[in-house]
Amino acid sequence: MNRSILIVDDDEAFANTLANSMERKQLQTCVALTREHAILAASQRAFTDITLDLNLGEQSGLQLITQLRALQPQASLLVLTGYASIATTVQAIKLGADNYLAKPADSTAILRALDEDVADAEVVEQDTSEFQTMSVSRLEWEHIQRVLNENEGNVSATARALNMHRRTLQRKLAKKPVGR
Repeated sequence: MNRSILIVDDDEAFANTLANSMERKQLQTCVALTREHAILAASQRAFTDITLDLNLGEQSGLQLITQLRALQPQASLLVLTGYASIATTVQAIKLGADNYLAKPADSTAILRALDEDVADAEVVEQDTSEFQTMSVSRLEWEHIQRVLNENEGNVSATARALNMHRRTLQRKLAKKPVGR
């Protein structure tokens, strides 16, 4: 069976680089830089795989998962993001994504993630010597993401729930997540 992949990402350079890499691996590719183009492409052609950026400009890719899943029920759907959090990972899987992968990721890692369904993945025991606890900054970031998710992306409601000034929350959200 020939594999074909729909790459949904607003970063044109990343999307085209990924498409070129996938074509070298014998996959047919289609790049969609906007939500509208992604829906159009998914309604016109069948894909075996879909990669979806979590942040599509001002929109969340999470809102697109359900629509893509309805149009492409057989496709393996992978959410890619530079801003990974536990809250968005859980939400993406609940909405119908098969897997979730933090950027930067190369085409080999993306194909591996597309082939592995999170729900079916084996639980692998970690060596406790490699286990690291999260930093306080990372815990705060994860908590903010969870509360933001609970408030359906509403920054004002999230700021109230966290008892935080809205501008302070916006500054924290604009930063990249801190390491573990």
